[in-house]
Amino acid sequence: MTEKNTSNLFIERAKKLDCAAISDALDRSGIVGQCYKIAACDPKFRMVGHAYTVLYRLANPDEEGNVGEYIDDVPPGNVIVIDNQGRDEMTTWGNILTEMAHQRKIAGTVIDGINRDVSLCRELNYPIYSIGYWMRTGKGRIQLEGLQVPVNIGGITVNPGDLVCGDPDGVVVVPSHMQEQVLTYAEEIFARENQVRKSIREGMRMDEARKLQKYHFLQSQNYEKK
Repeated sequence: MTEKNTSNLFIERAKKLDCAAISDALDRSGIVGQCYKIAACDPKFRMVGHAYTVLYRLANPDEEGNVGEYIDDVPPGNVIVIDNQGRDEMTTWGNILTEMAHQRKIAGTVIDGINRDVSLCRELNYPIYSIGYWMRTGKGRIQLEGLQVPVNIGGITVNPGDLVCGDPDGVVVVPSHMQEQVLTYAEEIFARENQVRKSIREGMRMDEARKLQKYHFLQSQNYEKK
């Protein structure tokens, strides 16, 4: 199987899961991959893709800012992951970038910082996850520092090619070299939790249903010993 086919397979597997199951699988794998306080601009948004990373810094007073000129080179299906170091006084993303990303079939955008022009991303169903939104532009205030470099999102280091998943609960990141293990764990967790639900719908006590599926240990690194 080619690298591209393997990559697509990981994406298709992740699309069938929720971020809660992937989060528990990350815990079981000993990986911190939950992006703290990064939230969807619309609770309907869902997003899965591999990371294309963007790093910003503050622009110098005599320097022309640079916001978004990288987007023509982002491969379709990737998630754009922007590190603006949590700045909430200026945006890194607005409606022109949303329209271009939607046109290019980008999978979504994650920002350690804020965006504006929220109405268009909702209208187009283009997923954006950030720490908030406000209208003050980043033009002339921030400068592109690096592309396809390690970045920080909600306290989590994201490397180019990492698997990025978003849903109404937030965003999780799976390191590229751990995708097989984490997704396999997540699929098992998802199936066992669904079995708990099925059992209680059929009349079983919840404590009994959970015990049968080892519910309280699904996220534990000692799961196999239980």
